[in-house]
Amino acid sequence: MSKRKQNHEMDVDGDSSEEETPTLVDVDFDFYNFNADNDYHAINRLLIQLFGADAESLRTADLTDYITKQAEGSGVGSTVKTDEEDGDPYAFLSVVSCSNVASDSVLKRLVDYVLSKTSADPAFQSTLTSLLSGQQNKVGLVLCERLINMPVQVIPPMYRMLQEEMKEAIEDGQPYKFTHYLFISRVYRLTPEEEEAMAAAQRNSKRHKSAGDSQIGRSRDGVYGFHPEDEEIIKHATCTLTYSHTNAPPRDVESVGLDVGGRVMLVPGERFEALVKTIGDVFAVAGSTGRS
Repeated sequence: MSKRKQNHEMDVDGDSSEEETPTLVDVDFDFYNFNADNDYHAINRLLIQLFGADAESLRTADLTDYITKQAEGSGVGSTVKTDEEDGDPYAFLSVVSCSNVASDSVLKRLVDYVLSKTSADPAFQSTLTSLLSGQQNKVGLVLCERLINMPVQVIPPMYRMLQEEMKEAIEDGQPYKFTHYLFISRVYRLTPEEEEAMAAAQRNSKRHKSAGDSQIGRSRDGVYGFHPEDEEIIKHATCTLTYSHTNAPPRDVESVGLDVGGRVMLVPGERFEALVKTIGDVFAVAGSTGRS
C-alpha cells in the first residue's frame, strides 16, 4: 500500500559538454510498507552497501529476511519506490527491537559486531552493554540506507511515518517503546591530498559552477558521512563512534576508491521526537505536499 507521494527533481549528468547545465528530471517517489516477497533482493543489496567489507560476515541475507518480515508484520518502517509497489526499493528505513538479542542469532550477530566496534570507546561500550543487558532499557536499532543518488529530501517523511507507526504499534501492544535508539550509518575518509583533489574537481564541475561560489565543506578529521542527516543525529546523540570495517583490505598510496567505514550513534528516546522535527526542518522540500 502506498503511504505518500513526493515529487523531486534529480540532476542527471550526461556526456554533454562542460558548458551545458545538468539535466533535471522530475521523479515521483512513493512510500510503501515493507513487502517481504518483493523487497528482499533490493534490501539485501542496500544492506551490503551499508556494511561494506563486513557485509558477508554479518550474513546480510539472513538480516534482510529478519528485517523485512519484522517490518511487514508490524507495519513499522518504509521503503521508497518509483515503479509502483512491485518495484525495487531505492531506500528503506526500519527499526527493530534489541530486546530479544540473546535468543535471536541474526540480531545477536549484528549487536555483537557493534559492541566490538565500540571497544575503541570504552565509555560508549560500557553504556551500550548496560543498556542491552538491563531489563528497564529498551534499545531500538535503526537501519536506513538508500542508493547513492537518492535525494536526502526523501528522509524526513520516512522518519515522520516511522514515528507515527511506532505510536500505533505501541497502542497495539507491540514492543516499540524504546528508551534509546542506536543508529548505524556509513562514512568515508579522505587524506588531505584526496580532500584537495575532490575540492578541485568540484570547483571545476558544471554542477558547482551552476551553484555559484559556495564554499565546499571540509571535515576537521577527514571523515565524511554518506548521509547528510547524520549531522543532525550526532547533535542529538550522547555517544558517537566512527569505525573501520574489520575485513577492509589494507590501504596504501596505490589504493583505488574511497576508504569506507561505519558510524554508530546512540540517541536517548526522549530526544527522538525533536530529532525527527529537526530532520524535517533542515531537509524539507520547498513547497512540497504530501498524500496519504
